[in-house]
Amino acid sequence: MTHLAATSPDQGRAHNPNAQGAPIKLRVEGLGKRYGNIDALHALDLDVRSGELLTLLGASGSGKTTLLQIISGLVAPSSGRIVIDGRDQTHAPAHQRDIGVVFQNYALFPHLTVSQNVGFALDMRGVSRAESRRRINEALAMVGLEAMHQRFPRELSGGQQQRVALARCFIYKPSLILMDEPLSALDRKLRETMQMEIKRLHRETGSTIIFVTHDQDEALALSDRICMMHNGRIEQIDTPQAMYERPSTVAVARFIGISNVLEGTVMQGDQLATADATVALPKGHGCQPGTPGALVIRPEHLNVVAADHGALRGTVVEAVYAGVETRIVVRLASGNLIVVRRLSGQAPLGIGSVVGLEWPAHPPHFLSV
Repeated sequence: MTHLAATSPDQGRAHNPNAQGAPIKLRVEGLGKRYGNIDALHALDLDVRSGELLTLLGASGSGKTTLLQIISGLVAPSSGRIVIDGRDQTHAPAHQRDIGVVFQNYALFPHLTVSQNVGFALDMRGVSRAESRRRINEALAMVGLEAMHQRFPRELSGGQQQRVALARCFIYKPSLILMDEPLSALDRKLRETMQMEIKRLHRETGSTIIFVTHDQDEALALSDRICMMHNGRIEQIDTPQAMYERPSTVAVARFIGISNVLEGTVMQGDQLATADATVALPKGHGCQPGTPGALVIRPEHLNVVAADHGALRGTVVEAVYAGVETRIVVRLASGNLIVVRRLSGQAPLGIGSVVGLEWPAHPPHFLSV
């Protein structure tokens, strides 16, 4: 069974005021899934607090969707158990778990109007017509679609269809809401707008949400906590800020944001010998000489200096303008590529320029490998 050790004071606690100290809504204990000889999900433990928005983040094949499907009751686990609101739901059928799901493809009924789609869950629960009408109106107002209640899904944009799917899920106030990459089909601008909508709905309703995505920016923008998954295991679970600033493994550092990772061997005198240079380690790294380790340096913490002054030396091979910043790519002698973020307005660097790199104001984050 995998147990998660705290890596920071914030780890294990959501920063959503509605979730701080709240009771456990969902507890996963030793949950695993095996297909033949392949472990799609290794035995893991996870707690989700009431009112929290927890994101399952990872690349394809990391196990995040498998975990979501087991929680929802669509897939049976090979080991472990699921406890929701203190009740063991491991073998309960999906329709008895009081879980709402927002799918990637919206899953709207094409022959029903917006109002009928939103009210479908209430009809299935035998809610009176008057009460259903009141709650449908409230739900449509919540997502800003009051004027479109008589339209059919084919008459809506992708973003409007996703709002209908959200309203349909929130309307009957399920104990737990699962969102399986619900924004992946939208263009970037609309996806960012819908992220803000989901944050607003979460804040206003106090719902407990588990959100699945492979998009690191989406996870950082939405989450109270992020559960980073890799090869069917939990790599780290933490607040977005802590995970970005203090990743617990190289896999997390490479996946969350843009990271420059220098791997090498710890030497005497708090030094790390890498293929390109011997660089200083942050104090208190706690590793003995001879231990393999890595420094994680974020692009915004790097300064470009004269070639003979930096801790590292390399050649500019690319410059990408991105509005408020320009991303500079520097190739070191080993072939390792380092990304630097420079605010627009600074003197441009030509391709082929030999430069030095330093990080005086921000000590890099050290990881034992």
